[in-house]
Amino acid sequence: MTNTSETTSSNNNTASPTDELVPFIAKKLSDKKAEQIVILDLKGITTLADYFIICNGVSDTHLKSLADEVAEKTRVEYAEKPWRQEGLDTRRWIVLDYVNIVVHIFKEDTREHYGLEKMWNDAKITHYSD
Repeated sequence: MTNTSETTSSNNNTASPTDELVPFIAKKLSDKKAEQIVILDLKGITTLADYFIICNGVSDTHLKSLADEVAEKTRVEYAEKPWRQEGLDTRRWIVLDYVNIVVHIFKEDTREHYGLEKMWNDAKITHYSD
């Protein structure tokens, strides 16, 4: 992952399941060719979630395949299922809510319209790349 914001180092060797799941989800999205994958670290900013993972796809079908990939792989590898899923019918903005991690999968124009990165600009932002 490449980070575009300030990095603070930590020598805490005990990674939480959430901290392990975030890069796993980002990698699965990347493997399925998600575009502009961004991780927002919201710890200390809100109680909604610790992380948002935001990306976009190129078509309705692509959005669905990204959501399916994340849901399936997290279930198989981590025994985690989304607490809630929204947007699978309309496929403009799909949300997979894992409570501490919320995955937002957008069509590009919808992502630009809602501007979650701008709304949460006080979060630590990491642009993911393999």
